[in-house]
Amino acid sequence: MKKEIIKLQKQMKIHHIDWYIIPTTDYHGSEYVHPHFRFREFLSGFTGSAGTLLVNLDAAYLWTDGRYFLQAEAELFGSEITLMKTGEPDVPGLSQFLKNHISENQTLGFDGRLISIELGQKLEKICSELNANLVWNIDLADEVWKERPKLIPSPIYRLPPEVTGHSFQEKLTKLQQKMISCKTDVIILTALEEIAWLFNMRGSDIEHTPVFYSFAAITRTDYTLFAPQDMLPEDFPKNRVCRYSDINVYLSNIDSDMRVWLCKSQGSYWMLKHLCKTSKLNFNQTPIALMKAIKNNVEIKATKNAHLKDGIAVTTFIHWVKNNIGKVPMSELSASDFLKNCRKKQAGYKEPSFTTISGYNSNGAIIHYTPTVSSNATLESKGFLLVDSGGQYSDGTTDITRTIALGPLTPKMKEYYTAVLKAHIALASAEFSEGTTGADLDAVTRKPLTDLGLNYNHGTGHGVGHMLSVHEGPQNISPRGNSQQMLPGMITSNEPGVYIPGEFGIRLENEILCVKKNNGKLSFETLTLCPFDLDAIITDKLTHTEKEWLNSYHENIVRNLSPYLDKKVASWLKATIRKI
Repeated sequence: MKKEIIKLQKQMKIHHIDWYIIPTTDYHGSEYVHPHFRFREFLSGFTGSAGTLLVNLDAAYLWTDGRYFLQAEAELFGSEITLMKTGEPDVPGLSQFLKNHISENQTLGFDGRLISIELGQKLEKICSELNANLVWNIDLADEVWKERPKLIPSPIYRLPPEVTGHSFQEKLTKLQQKMISCKTDVIILTALEEIAWLFNMRGSDIEHTPVFYSFAAITRTDYTLFAPQDMLPEDFPKNRVCRYSDINVYLSNIDSDMRVWLCKSQGSYWMLKHLCKTSKLNFNQTPIALMKAIKNNVEIKATKNAHLKDGIAVTTFIHWVKNNIGKVPMSELSASDFLKNCRKKQAGYKEPSFTTISGYNSNGAIIHYTPTVSSNATLESKGFLLVDSGGQYSDGTTDITRTIALGPLTPKMKEYYTAVLKAHIALASAEFSEGTTGADLDAVTRKPLTDLGLNYNHGTGHGVGHMLSVHEGPQNISPRGNSQQMLPGMITSNEPGVYIPGEFGIRLENEILCVKKNNGKLSFETLTLCPFDLDAIITDKLTHTEKEWLNSYHENIVRNLSPYLDKKVASWLKATIRKI
């Protein structure tokens, strides 16, 4: 067993803990977290952004989803940690596993600040039914992780109205009106993206996601922000600020007759335990989730400008790869670095919106592969390079994947690339009725692949924030996306793929905006501006309608990007994306 796990097990014995849960999140239910919260990664060596580690006194288990199966297998090799593949047949989820294995009078422990209300209540019920003990307020990370990174706040800054569209006061008034209609006295905001969006402020506490660690409490007539006052803009009202750590005092002092709204998937079990005086709780997602997801016209205009700049950067990158492969030394990491430098040249660029995925051939089959010095593959003049990347700009957030043919391809590679493109076009060109959910659209997207016996072990699309997290809800296009209908103003990714372990991976991703047509139907407008690789397409396998979509998309790219591209790149672009 890994020495880090053994250290944890020693602390568990000292504290009389038989089972200990380590999730992948922070006190706000975030997907991407500050290094201070990467205890699961420290213990297991698994670097993926999703996963839960369960440790008992003799063994350890790690749950993760299909995006990370291959990566987890590689990173857990030799660790004696058992990989639990979420969603696979005969693989129990965390709750069911605990229900099957915890014995009477044993003790389950976790840091309740890191466990959602939803999961915490399940665990509480399991322990009660099995006559086991639950310790929800024990953080063993500091005892084991002696060089744990410090949580240091960053300066918080305001966004201008030409980017946000609505002022903080306008958003606050709309939220308070919703509270009144829902008979709510106070909403506790925990999701960092929701707080940043409401207050029209951003920070840099988390890499790739411009948010700041904070909580907020909104009443019908007032608000309180729990954040470091010395990091806030100077004109932020000081009488509306409390210390970040004072949220527990605020929760404990809420009167018993007050009706409280606290999202059970974002709020922590620790917060629930501090709401000890009231039982009038609304656990639904907050109104901000949908308010934030439906972009206003100003946000859409700003986002389109960000995509214009991103298209310039990524198209310049593809030109460089295509024209220099085999001529200059090139690797997964050097390609990723070149792309980052292309983005840095664009006005308003701040940072990547996530760690770039740059996978050559077999590495591309690892869905969320990130090259390291030890895994860095040399690129050759053949096969596929899959690059999934994005940027945070002063006017928007981008996410794009292109699979690039570096030279000769096998017939299988071309057939599968064409099939993925057909799936991508199926979603991009979909026309659908109001009330359609992401699950409905997911099935439409996968059909060109399932017809060939192919599929992919991830969702087809996720919401994208506005200068916020590259992954946001409540909408998602996946088999599980049946709880939220698609609405005009929502921006979502379109990213079908195929992954052949040991051979290659293909993913083609654009961002798409849901719009309402004159006939009352809904459809998508593609925002991403970057060519697909015609060298990888079997054109005879595309229908006339698919060819028309692709030609129109490429014509739009030439028209929008050419005035801003280097002359050599512009000439290459025009010649490369010939009409088919």
